[in-house]
Amino acid sequence: MKPCSLRHLAAGVSLLLFGACASANAQAVNYHLLKTVPIPAAPGPREYFDYLMVDNDARRVYVTQGTEVDVLNADDYSLVGKITGLQLSHAVVVINELGKGFVTDGDAKKVLVFDPKTLKVTGEIVTNQPDTDALVYDPASKLLFSINGNSGNATVIDPVKETAVKMIDLGGAAEFGAVDGKGTLFDNNEEKNDIVVIDTKTQSIKARWPTAPAGTVTALAFDIKNHRLFSAGRKPQFLVMMDSDTGKVIQSFPISGGVDAAAFEPETGLVFASTREGKLHIFHEDTPDKLSEVQTVDTAYGAKTLALDPKTHNILVSTSDFGPPPPPTEKQPNPLPRAVQQNFRVLVYGR
Repeated sequence: MKPCSLRHLAAGVSLLLFGACASANAQAVNYHLLKTVPIPAAPGPREYFDYLMVDNDARRVYVTQGTEVDVLNADDYSLVGKITGLQLSHAVVVINELGKGFVTDGDAKKVLVFDPKTLKVTGEIVTNQPDTDALVYDPASKLLFSINGNSGNATVIDPVKETAVKMIDLGGAAEFGAVDGKGTLFDNNEEKNDIVVIDTKTQSIKARWPTAPAGTVTALAFDIKNHRLFSAGRKPQFLVMMDSDTGKVIQSFPISGGVDAAAFEPETGLVFASTREGKLHIFHEDTPDKLSEVQTVDTAYGAKTLALDPKTHNILVSTSDFGPPPPPTEKQPNPLPRAVQQNFRVLVYGR
């Protein structure tokens, strides 16, 4: 959108119009479906898909699904290759300075090491923790952190030596984390409804911050410049903006059910959160103390995880077809529909 011209307006009126124009520019988003990328279903009995990751340097997209990771060209979405031999893939991190990639395997209780150029598995790091899930690299400590979901802990990994060096007890089931680049890791704890603040150099917990009104917090994004965390939860269903220095909740917004991923785009000040119900919630950080909801996009049921492409500003989500829910149990009286791993696809949304 072109900037407003106020040249011929009176000074008093121009100030009002300038404010209105600035607000319009900040909220001028119109994300819509650009492309559907079909991906053949991974072999194996378990229907599951999880994180996506864009490696902007190499222009690749890593799409985890069950026993493999599908790797796409980030510019035309053609299939580059696959990382195979996994039991249940979750998250991917590429450390370009080392020329190494890492992918968590939840069922195998390990992190696999691969060559980003050939996509061949070159090693493994055993965590011995069920649900080895999210993966975060901290450039300050040069360490990799495997967040072991339902195990309620994190494995600290030396990515150079490819060894596990420590286990951090997170005090409850944990989800994705974010780092500030200065030695702090923030991690959502869905069981305790808080954010665990970790010193990455000492690998010790230094604070815990409640995320209320958001509960069962899963998704996390970070505005490093303005020291703002965006944590989103499922029960209750809210996204909250928090001060990353104090843990104070500044604002909160209701969202749809089953949120699983979030992203922040520094160039535009946009915050994204995707949910299982098939919604992409988009907010704008007007100021460090004011977040505004600017758009809610209908995606597809099950599209709960996302990746942001910094080059194109596109948002990618993945989903599949879903069959009927499994029979109710005492622990799950109202189970969700189950993915049948047919018509697995990546949906690309842009402006």
